[in-house]
Amino acid sequence: MLVGDKSYQTVWMEGTSVFMIDQNMLPFNFQIHECKTYWDTCMAITDMSVRGAGAIGAAAGYAMAQAFLMMKKKTKAITIREARQDIEYTRPTAKNLFYAVDRVYKAGLISPENAMIEAQKVAQKDTQDSKKIGEFGSELINKKTNILTHCNAGWLAFVDYGTALAPIYLAKRQGKEVFVYVDETRPRNQGAKLTAWELHNDEIDHVIIPDNVSASLMAEGKIDMVIVGADRIAANGDVANKIGTLEKAVLAKEFKVPFYVAAPLSTIDAACKTGKDIPIEYRSQDEVLYQTGIDANGNIIKIRVSSPGSEALNPAFDVTPAKYIKGIITEKGIITAHHRSIQKVLNES
Repeated sequence: MLVGDKSYQTVWMEGTSVFMIDQNMLPFNFQIHECKTYWDTCMAITDMSVRGAGAIGAAAGYAMAQAFLMMKKKTKAITIREARQDIEYTRPTAKNLFYAVDRVYKAGLISPENAMIEAQKVAQKDTQDSKKIGEFGSELINKKTNILTHCNAGWLAFVDYGTALAPIYLAKRQGKEVFVYVDETRPRNQGAKLTAWELHNDEIDHVIIPDNVSASLMAEGKIDMVIVGADRIAANGDVANKIGTLEKAVLAKEFKVPFYVAAPLSTIDAACKTGKDIPIEYRSQDEVLYQTGIDANGNIIKIRVSSPGSEALNPAFDVTPAKYIKGIITEKGIITAHHRSIQKVLNES
Protein backbone atom coordinates (compact mmCIF):
# COMPACT_ATOMS: atom_id res chain seq x y z
CA MET A 1 0.00 0.00 0.00
CA LEU A 2 1.04 3.57 -0.51
CA VAL A 3 2.14 5.81 2.36
CA GLY A 4 2.78 9.19 0.84
CA ASP A 5 4.30 8.37 -2.54
CA LYS A 6 6.09 5.17 -1.45
CA SER A 7 4.78 1.62 -1.49
CA TYR A 8 5.24 -0.46 1.67
CA GLN A 9 4.58 -3.95 2.89
CA THR A 10 3.85 -4.46 6.58
CA VAL A 11 6.79 -6.79 7.16
CA TRP A 12 9.70 -7.91 4.99
CA MET A 13 13.20 -9.37 5.18
CA GLU A 14 16.47 -7.97 3.85
CA GLY A 15 19.66 -9.95 4.38
CA THR A 16 19.36 -11.45 7.86
CA SER A 17 17.22 -8.66 9.32
CA VAL A 18 13.42 -8.47 9.48
CA PHE A 19 11.89 -5.04 8.96
CA MET A 20 8.37 -4.00 9.85
CA ILE A 21 6.13 -0.98 10.21
CA ASP A 22 6.06 -0.36 13.97
CA GLN A 23 2.34 -0.50 14.67
CA ASN A 24 2.81 0.58 18.28
CA MET A 25 3.91 3.98 16.98
CA LEU A 26 0.89 4.49 14.72
CA PRO A 27 -1.09 6.61 14.08
CA PHE A 28 1.13 9.33 15.50
CA ASN A 29 4.48 8.30 14.01
CA PHE A 30 5.30 6.19 10.97
CA GLN A 31 8.49 4.28 11.77
CA ILE A 32 10.28 1.19 10.49
CA HIS A 33 11.54 -1.24 13.13
CA GLU A 34 14.50 -3.54 12.45
CA CYS A 35 14.83 -6.98 14.06
CA LYS A 36 18.38 -8.28 13.69
CA THR A 37 17.84 -11.67 15.31
CA TYR A 38 15.01 -14.18 15.58
CA TRP A 39 14.65 -13.21 19.22
CA ASP A 40 14.18 -9.54 18.26
CA THR A 41 11.43 -10.65 15.89
CA CYS A 42 9.85 -12.74 18.66
CA MET A 43 9.77 -9.69 20.92
CA ALA A 44 8.21 -7.59 18.14
CA ILE A 45 5.42 -10.17 17.78
CA THR A 46 4.88 -10.34 21.54
CA ASP A 47 4.73 -6.59 22.14
CA MET A 48 2.58 -6.15 19.01
CA SER A 49 5.00 -4.00 17.05
CA VAL A 50 3.73 -6.35 14.36
CA ARG A 51 0.22 -7.75 14.73
CA GLY A 52 -2.63 -9.16 12.69
CA ALA A 53 -3.00 -12.76 11.54
CA GLY A 54 -1.11 -12.61 8.25
CA ALA A 55 1.57 -10.18 9.41
CA ILE A 56 2.21 -12.32 12.49
CA GLY A 57 2.49 -15.37 10.24
CA ALA A 58 4.96 -13.70 7.89
CA ALA A 59 7.02 -12.33 10.77
CA ALA A 60 7.08 -15.75 12.47
CA GLY A 61 8.19 -17.36 9.22
CA TYR A 62 10.98 -14.84 8.88
CA ALA A 63 11.95 -15.40 12.54
CA MET A 64 12.20 -19.13 11.87
CA ALA A 65 14.48 -18.42 8.90
CA GLN A 66 16.58 -16.10 11.06
CA ALA A 67 16.94 -18.88 13.62
CA PHE A 68 18.29 -21.28 11.01
CA LEU A 69 20.77 -18.65 9.86
CA MET A 70 21.97 -18.16 13.45
CA MET A 71 22.34 -21.79 14.44
CA LYS A 72 25.74 -23.47 14.41
CA LYS A 73 25.75 -26.85 12.68
CA LYS A 74 26.98 -28.83 15.70
CA THR A 75 24.10 -27.60 17.89
CA LYS A 76 21.42 -27.12 15.24
CA ALA A 77 19.40 -30.25 16.06
CA ILE A 78 18.78 -29.03 19.62
CA THR A 79 18.69 -25.25 19.41
CA ILE A 80 16.52 -25.00 16.31
CA ARG A 81 13.74 -26.80 18.16
CA GLU A 82 14.14 -24.39 21.05
CA ALA A 83 13.99 -21.46 18.65
CA ARG A 84 10.80 -22.86 17.14
CA GLN A 85 9.24 -23.08 20.60
CA ASP A 86 10.28 -19.49 21.36
CA ILE A 87 8.54 -18.28 18.20
CA GLU A 88 5.39 -20.32 18.77
CA TYR A 89 5.05 -19.09 22.35
CA THR A 90 4.81 -15.44 21.25
CA ARG A 91 1.07 -15.44 20.39
CA PRO A 92 -0.95 -18.63 21.08
CA THR A 93 -4.21 -17.86 19.23
CA ALA A 94 -3.16 -16.84 15.71
CA LYS A 95 -3.15 -19.97 13.49
CA ASN A 96 -1.14 -18.27 10.73
CA LEU A 97 1.85 -18.11 13.07
CA PHE A 98 1.97 -21.90 13.49
CA TYR A 99 1.25 -22.46 9.80
CA ALA A 100 4.20 -20.28 8.77
CA VAL A 101 6.62 -21.64 11.36
CA ASP A 102 5.85 -25.23 10.35
CA ARG A 103 6.45 -24.52 6.66
CA VAL A 104 9.74 -22.70 7.23
CA TYR A 105 10.95 -25.19 9.84
CA LYS A 106 10.53 -28.12 7.44
CA ALA A 107 12.26 -26.18 4.66
CA GLY A 108 15.09 -25.15 6.98
CA LEU A 109 15.90 -28.75 7.85
CA ILE A 110 17.19 -28.98 4.28
CA SER A 111 19.25 -25.77 4.48
CA PRO A 112 19.11 -22.24 5.95
CA GLU A 113 18.85 -20.92 2.39
CA ASN A 114 15.79 -23.08 1.85
CA ALA A 115 14.25 -21.59 5.01
CA MET A 116 14.77 -18.09 3.62
CA ILE A 117 13.11 -19.02 0.33
CA GLU A 118 10.15 -20.63 2.10
CA ALA A 119 9.66 -17.63 4.40
CA GLN A 120 9.47 -15.37 1.35
CA LYS A 121 6.94 -17.74 -0.23
CA VAL A 122 4.77 -17.55 2.90
CA ALA A 123 4.78 -13.74 2.72
CA GLN A 124 4.08 -13.72 -1.02
CA LYS A 125 1.16 -16.13 -0.61
CA ASP A 126 -0.27 -13.94 2.14
CA THR A 127 -0.31 -10.99 -0.27
CA GLN A 128 -1.82 -13.04 -3.10
CA ASP A 129 -4.51 -14.51 -0.84
CA SER A 130 -5.44 -11.09 0.53
CA LYS A 131 -5.82 -9.70 -2.98
CA LYS A 132 -8.19 -12.54 -3.94
CA ILE A 133 -10.18 -12.03 -0.74
CA GLY A 134 -10.62 -8.41 -1.78
CA GLU A 135 -11.91 -9.48 -5.20
CA PHE A 136 -14.45 -11.97 -3.85
CA GLY A 137 -15.52 -9.71 -0.99
CA SER A 138 -16.08 -6.65 -3.16
CA GLU A 139 -18.82 -8.56 -4.99
CA LEU A 140 -20.87 -8.40 -1.75
CA ILE A 141 -20.67 -4.61 -1.60
CA ASN A 142 -23.41 -2.65 -3.35
CA LYS A 143 -22.98 0.69 -5.09
CA LYS A 144 -23.70 2.45 -1.80
CA THR A 145 -22.94 0.53 1.38
CA ASN A 146 -22.34 1.30 5.06
CA ILE A 147 -19.99 -1.24 6.62
CA LEU A 148 -19.07 -1.92 10.26
CA THR A 149 -15.68 -3.42 11.05
CA HIS A 150 -14.00 -4.40 14.29
CA CYS A 151 -10.29 -4.24 15.17
CA ASN A 152 -7.84 -4.01 12.25
CA ALA A 153 -7.80 -6.53 9.42
CA GLY A 154 -6.42 -4.20 6.79
CA TRP A 155 -3.03 -4.23 5.10
CA LEU A 156 -1.29 -3.52 8.40
CA ALA A 157 -2.57 -6.86 9.68
CA PHE A 158 -1.23 -8.74 6.66
CA VAL A 159 1.74 -8.35 4.37
CA ASP A 160 -0.42 -6.28 2.00
CA TYR A 161 -4.08 -5.64 1.06
CA GLY A 162 -5.55 -7.20 4.22
CA THR A 163 -8.76 -9.22 4.62
CA ALA A 164 -11.73 -7.33 6.07
CA LEU A 165 -10.60 -4.07 4.47
CA ALA A 166 -9.43 -5.54 1.15
CA PRO A 167 -13.00 -5.68 -0.28
CA ILE A 168 -13.51 -2.07 0.82
CA TYR A 169 -10.34 -0.88 -0.91
CA LEU A 170 -11.32 -2.62 -4.14
CA ALA A 171 -14.94 -1.44 -3.94
CA LYS A 172 -13.70 2.14 -3.75
CA ARG A 173 -11.51 1.61 -6.81
CA GLN A 174 -14.56 0.22 -8.59
CA GLY A 175 -16.34 3.52 -7.98
CA LYS A 176 -18.65 2.28 -5.24
CA GLU A 177 -19.68 4.62 -2.43
CA VAL A 178 -18.50 2.98 0.77
CA PHE A 179 -18.76 4.38 4.29
CA VAL A 180 -17.07 2.56 7.18
CA TYR A 181 -18.04 2.62 10.84
CA VAL A 182 -14.81 1.87 12.70
CA ASP A 183 -15.12 0.30 16.16
CA GLU A 184 -12.48 1.81 18.44
CA THR A 185 -11.71 -1.77 19.64
CA ARG A 186 -10.75 -1.50 23.27
CA PRO A 187 -8.48 -2.02 25.01
CA ARG A 188 -5.66 -1.43 22.50
CA ASN A 189 -7.81 0.66 20.13
CA GLN A 190 -6.63 -1.02 16.93
CA GLY A 191 -9.71 0.29 15.17
CA ALA A 192 -9.33 3.89 16.28
CA LYS A 193 -5.57 3.88 15.72
CA LEU A 194 -4.86 1.51 12.85
CA THR A 195 -8.01 0.95 10.79
CA ALA A 196 -8.88 4.65 10.92
CA TRP A 197 -5.31 5.53 9.92
CA GLU A 198 -5.48 3.15 6.97
CA LEU A 199 -8.83 4.44 5.76
CA HIS A 200 -7.74 8.07 6.11
CA ASN A 201 -4.54 7.25 4.23
CA ASP A 202 -6.63 5.76 1.41
CA GLU A 203 -9.20 8.59 1.48
CA ILE A 204 -12.14 6.31 2.34
CA ASP A 205 -15.05 7.91 4.20
CA HIS A 206 -15.27 6.63 7.76
CA VAL A 207 -16.00 7.54 11.35
CA ILE A 208 -14.65 6.09 14.60
CA ILE A 209 -17.32 4.88 17.00
CA PRO A 210 -17.20 3.63 20.61
CA ASP A 211 -17.46 -0.14 20.82
CA ASN A 212 -20.92 0.09 22.40
CA VAL A 213 -22.58 2.19 19.66
CA SER A 214 -23.10 -0.49 17.01
CA ALA A 215 -26.38 -1.79 18.50
CA SER A 216 -28.12 1.54 18.15
CA LEU A 217 -26.70 2.07 14.65
CA MET A 218 -28.02 -1.32 13.55
CA ALA A 219 -31.39 -0.60 15.15
CA GLU A 220 -31.56 2.63 13.13
CA GLY A 221 -30.75 0.78 9.90
CA LYS A 222 -27.47 2.61 9.39
CA ILE A 223 -25.30 -0.50 8.96
CA ASP A 224 -25.72 -2.66 5.86
CA MET A 225 -23.13 -5.32 6.61
CA VAL A 226 -20.33 -6.30 8.99
CA ILE A 227 -16.92 -7.56 7.85
CA VAL A 228 -14.29 -8.69 10.35
CA GLY A 229 -11.08 -10.69 10.20
CA ALA A 230 -10.12 -13.88 12.04
CA ASP A 231 -7.16 -15.22 13.98
CA ARG A 232 -8.23 -18.85 13.95
CA ILE A 233 -11.18 -20.70 12.43
CA ALA A 234 -12.25 -24.08 13.79
CA ALA A 235 -13.25 -26.99 11.57
CA ASN A 236 -16.95 -26.38 12.27
CA GLY A 237 -16.79 -22.68 11.30
CA ASP A 238 -16.48 -21.12 14.76
CA VAL A 239 -14.19 -18.09 14.55
CA ALA A 240 -11.74 -16.58 17.04
CA ASN A 241 -11.16 -12.88 16.50
CA LYS A 242 -10.41 -9.77 18.53
CA ILE A 243 -12.39 -9.49 21.76
CA GLY A 244 -15.74 -7.84 21.09
CA THR A 245 -16.37 -9.62 17.79
CA LEU A 246 -18.89 -12.01 19.35
CA GLU A 247 -21.18 -9.23 20.52
CA LYS A 248 -21.14 -7.66 17.02
CA ALA A 249 -22.17 -11.00 15.54
CA VAL A 250 -25.00 -11.47 18.04
CA LEU A 251 -26.26 -7.95 17.35
CA ALA A 252 -26.02 -8.45 13.59
CA LYS A 253 -28.13 -11.61 13.87
CA GLU A 254 -30.74 -9.77 15.94
CA PHE A 255 -31.02 -6.89 13.49
CA LYS A 256 -30.69 -9.04 10.34
CA VAL A 257 -27.42 -7.47 9.25
CA PRO A 258 -25.20 -9.91 7.28
CA PHE A 259 -22.03 -10.73 9.21
CA TYR A 260 -18.99 -11.84 7.21
CA VAL A 261 -15.57 -13.09 8.22
CA ALA A 262 -12.66 -12.51 5.82
CA ALA A 263 -9.66 -14.83 6.19
CA PRO A 264 -7.29 -16.98 4.12
CA LEU A 265 -7.50 -20.76 4.34
CA SER A 266 -4.26 -20.74 6.33
CA THR A 267 -6.30 -19.35 9.24
CA ILE A 268 -8.41 -22.53 9.38
CA ASP A 269 -7.28 -25.04 12.00
CA ALA A 270 -8.68 -28.41 10.97
CA ALA A 271 -7.37 -29.90 14.22
CA CYS A 272 -9.71 -27.64 16.22
CA LYS A 273 -13.11 -29.31 16.02
CA THR A 274 -14.99 -26.35 17.52
CA GLY A 275 -14.29 -22.92 18.94
CA LYS A 276 -14.01 -24.47 22.39
CA ASP A 277 -10.70 -26.00 21.29
CA ILE A 278 -9.15 -22.66 20.29
CA PRO A 279 -6.63 -21.35 22.85
CA ILE A 280 -7.44 -17.80 23.95
CA GLU A 281 -4.58 -15.48 24.78
CA TYR A 282 -4.81 -13.38 27.94
CA ARG A 283 -2.66 -10.27 27.86
CA SER A 284 -1.39 -7.85 30.50
CA GLN A 285 -4.01 -5.99 32.53
CA ASP A 286 -2.03 -2.81 31.86
CA GLU A 287 -3.55 -2.69 28.37
CA VAL A 288 -6.93 -2.09 30.04
CA LEU A 289 -5.76 0.09 32.92
CA TYR A 290 -3.55 2.39 30.83
CA GLN A 291 -3.87 4.13 27.48
CA THR A 292 -1.30 5.66 25.16
CA GLY A 293 -1.74 8.95 23.36
CA ILE A 294 0.08 12.04 22.24
CA ASP A 295 0.69 15.18 24.28
CA ALA A 296 0.77 18.81 23.15
CA ASN A 297 4.45 18.49 22.26
CA GLY A 298 3.93 15.46 20.04
CA ASN A 299 5.34 12.95 22.53
CA ILE A 300 3.68 9.56 22.88
CA ILE A 301 2.75 9.10 26.54
CA LYS A 302 1.11 6.41 28.67
CA ILE A 303 -1.42 7.33 31.34
CA ARG A 304 -3.63 5.41 33.74
CA VAL A 305 -7.32 5.83 32.87
CA SER A 306 -8.92 3.59 35.52
CA SER A 307 -9.25 3.29 39.27
CA PRO A 308 -5.80 2.91 40.90
CA GLY A 309 -7.26 0.37 43.32
CA SER A 310 -8.65 -1.98 40.67
CA GLU A 311 -7.30 -4.83 38.57
CA ALA A 312 -8.41 -5.81 35.06
CA LEU A 313 -9.19 -8.92 33.02
CA ASN A 314 -7.84 -8.83 29.48
CA PRO A 315 -8.71 -11.70 27.10
CA ALA A 316 -7.39 -10.74 23.68
CA PHE A 317 -9.94 -12.77 21.68
CA ASP A 318 -13.40 -14.26 21.82
CA VAL A 319 -15.07 -16.98 19.77
CA THR A 320 -18.04 -16.35 17.47
CA PRO A 321 -20.14 -19.50 16.84
CA ALA A 322 -20.67 -20.42 13.20
CA LYS A 323 -24.43 -19.89 13.44
CA TYR A 324 -23.92 -16.12 13.54
CA ILE A 325 -21.75 -16.00 10.41
CA LYS A 326 -23.29 -15.38 6.98
CA GLY A 327 -20.15 -16.45 5.15
CA ILE A 328 -16.37 -16.70 5.22
CA ILE A 329 -14.59 -14.78 2.47
CA THR A 330 -11.50 -16.76 1.45
CA GLU A 331 -9.02 -16.66 -1.44
CA LYS A 332 -11.01 -19.55 -2.98
CA GLY A 333 -14.36 -17.79 -2.75
CA ILE A 334 -17.12 -17.26 -0.19
CA ILE A 335 -17.99 -20.37 1.81
CA THR A 336 -20.53 -21.07 4.52
CA ALA A 337 -19.35 -21.37 8.12
CA HIS A 338 -20.02 -25.11 8.21
CA HIS A 339 -17.68 -28.08 8.58
CA ARG A 340 -18.74 -29.61 5.24
CA SER A 341 -18.04 -26.41 3.30
CA ILE A 342 -14.76 -25.90 5.12
CA GLN A 343 -13.60 -29.48 4.58
CA LYS A 344 -14.54 -29.32 0.90
CA VAL A 345 -12.52 -26.17 0.21
CA LEU A 346 -9.55 -27.53 2.17
CA ASN A 347 -9.65 -30.77 0.18
CA GLU A 348 -9.74 -28.84 -3.09
CA SER A 349 -6.81 -26.59 -2.14
